[in-house]
Amino acid sequence: MKTSLLVVGAGAAGLMAAGSASHEGAETLVLERCERPARKLMITGKGRCNVTNNCRSLQELTANVPRNGRFLYGAFSRFMPSDVMDFFESRGVALKTERGNRVFPVSDNAADIVDALAGYAKERARFINGRAVKLITENGKTVGIETESGEIIYADKIIIATGGLSYPGTGSTGDGYELARQAGHRITELLPSLVPLEIHEGFCSDLMGLSLKNTAIKVIDTESGKTVYTDFGEMLFTHFGVSGPMILSASAHMRNMKSGRYKILIDLKPALTPEQLDARILRDFSENTNKNFINALNALLPKKLVPVIVRLSGIGLSTKVNQITKEQRRRLVQLLKELGVTVTGFRPVAEAIVTSGGVDVSQINPKTMESKLCEGLYFAGEVIDADAYTGGFNLQIAFSTGRLAGLSAAEKIKEERRADYER
Repeated sequence: MKTSLLVVGAGAAGLMAAGSASHEGAETLVLERCERPARKLMITGKGRCNVTNNCRSLQELTANVPRNGRFLYGAFSRFMPSDVMDFFESRGVALKTERGNRVFPVSDNAADIVDALAGYAKERARFINGRAVKLITENGKTVGIETESGEIIYADKIIIATGGLSYPGTGSTGDGYELARQAGHRITELLPSLVPLEIHEGFCSDLMGLSLKNTAIKVIDTESGKTVYTDFGEMLFTHFGVSGPMILSASAHMRNMKSGRYKILIDLKPALTPEQLDARILRDFSENTNKNFINALNALLPKKLVPVIVRLSGIGLSTKVNQITKEQRRRLVQLLKELGVTVTGFRPVAEAIVTSGGVDVSQINPKTMESKLCEGLYFAGEVIDADAYTGGFNLQIAFSTGRLAGLSAAEKIKEERRADYER
């Protein structure tokens, strides 16, 4: 089998690459190991698909990419969030912008995004099922791919857009890293990012299933004493520790993870100063003056949280409210404003939203996404060592790098055809 361009992987980046290249006239074939394309895209944003972030400037966009954001400057500048939004809306998908400039389809249905993107690629590109296992090169130039079944697909240009290691059930099992290694590329350490966190304190399992909204967190690097992240929003307690939007974002700031290095301080009442919270507690106590302490916090905290806070406060469960001292109340206020948990590690990369690490960006041309080591080989999406915070930024990386890789490959094919014709 022979084609001008082979795109390996039909996720967000691969579909955008295939659509962009084929609409520029490049004969394009997409190799996808799953029966249906964009399976991971279907589950993003809890099935709603946070398709991009409606930030206005290139500086704001790159600021939300802590891992190799500068490398993406060229890709972003050619395909900004406004361009992504125009693309989907021009294909009949109405979009809306929510808190934090997160962009979703009005339907709240990821399938609308998948259908539009896959439809764009399928208009002119061909699709086949199969798994790429070997990159075939000759004299430093890519010439094809061998599939798991032994079939050889010859191609003038190849775009690797196979995703990372997260959510392997959607087809992201790290195939692209091995293909890149075969071309001589370095793969930086692969770690989970935007991932739930395992916590030392056992009370997290007691609180399993409890979701806290309008809560603030502060992440402290205990080795440096510095605050590395702050946020306000929603979090969730689990049997292993903590999860939820704030926690996933916080995980992206935890570099060189080791047990005990990071501590999270949870402010259960961020709208109140310590003085205001103390006054609030005094009012609650005045209404429950003859009750036991454990029965006096129900108006202040979720029911599931009350016994944990009582235990951590050091105040006896059966202590009468009118017996609680000013010092005990002060420690209670501090506990509610800084409930501390100790991070022991990330959850496995398979549970992460994205994979941190990948093909070393120093070996990729940022203006084209072409390999600096192997002519005709391009990379797009999560397989590249670049990842961002939550909020639609990682899908923006996929769309921008996919489009740039597709257009660059198509232009190179045209140039080579012109040169052959002139000869």
